[in-house]
Amino acid sequence: MHADPQASRHDAINLHGLAAMAAERLPAMVHDYFAGGANDEVTLRATREAWDAIPLRYRVLRDVASRDLETTLLGRRHAWPVLVAPMAFQRLAHPDGEVAMARACARAETGMILSTLATQPLEAVRAAGAGVRWFQLYVYRDRQRTEQLVRRAELAGYEAIVVTVDAPMLGRRERDLLNGFHVPSDLPVPNLDGAPRDLLATQAPTASALARFVAEHWDPSLSWADIAWLTSITALPILLKGIVRGDDAVLALEQGVAGVIVSNHGGRQLDTAVLTARALPEVAAAMAGRGTLLVDGGIRRGTDIVKALAMGADGVLLGRPALWGLAVGGEDGVVHALDLLREELSLAMALCGAARRADLTTDLIG
Repeated sequence: MHADPQASRHDAINLHGLAAMAAERLPAMVHDYFAGGANDEVTLRATREAWDAIPLRYRVLRDVASRDLETTLLGRRHAWPVLVAPMAFQRLAHPDGEVAMARACARAETGMILSTLATQPLEAVRAAGAGVRWFQLYVYRDRQRTEQLVRRAELAGYEAIVVTVDAPMLGRRERDLLNGFHVPSDLPVPNLDGAPRDLLATQAPTASALARFVAEHWDPSLSWADIAWLTSITALPILLKGIVRGDDAVLALEQGVAGVIVSNHGGRQLDTAVLTARALPEVAAAMAGRGTLLVDGGIRRGTDIVKALAMGADGVLLGRPALWGLAVGGEDGVVHALDLLREELSLAMALCGAARRADLTTDLIG
């Protein structure tokens, strides 16, 4: 049964409901670009299922009449341990795109990571609200262009640089091939800093314009030496997104990064890759409390956040559900998505016998 296209975002009682509404509203090419994964989408499906498979050994009689969801990330207090993940081309979902996302995050007392492939200027997004803003960076073959993006982020007041390290080449996203994915020429992509915009608008059967753009402009030779270079050119803290191994996390710390994000790119890069819920404990053990540790991929319930924090994460990133909220209700839709998740987190903590972040310890994992 199809959802009522006139249904309000408030009719969604969970993030799954918002996803169903967004599927009704978005054109097939756009929905499939946001929703799809690589190849057979094994990792896309299993990443979500892995969180469901982890049982919680809850405590009782612990006085949870009030709960404190606060945490600290990169030395800054956060009202609750969720940030919105970097996601490209958000004006495909709503005319206000990343600006609406930024305003919603400020209202929901959280922050967002802005994609290099945003459809709003990074300066406008930073000015859109008082919330936390980090900038996600893809490294171009042209290092000068890459450095210019870092300088723009610094001048605009971004608080951290998040380098995506699991995409030296673009994964084979077969939904995009079937749909001939492209970004309409009238939609700006203003943070490219000189990279040809037209390539993203080129439509061809069984081809992805994004894949062609990535092949031409992103640098597959990216290595640890480039991370050392990035840490040398900016005083902003740097996090690496796409780490799934403990040894890589240690190498990251040795290069002077501030933290890592355990991520398999939402199942959009290497299909059958390790699941983030399974990779997290190894990475947490290897980091041993050094640096900031975040995780993304398949977060849909407050219980998922409880599990991630209990396994050693300092916080989580929320991806597609925030985008579904944007598609369904713009800024208000994103606020609704975040409010739903925050309420679920508070309840899950209470039912686990945890009144504060410090109570979410590894013995809660069954």
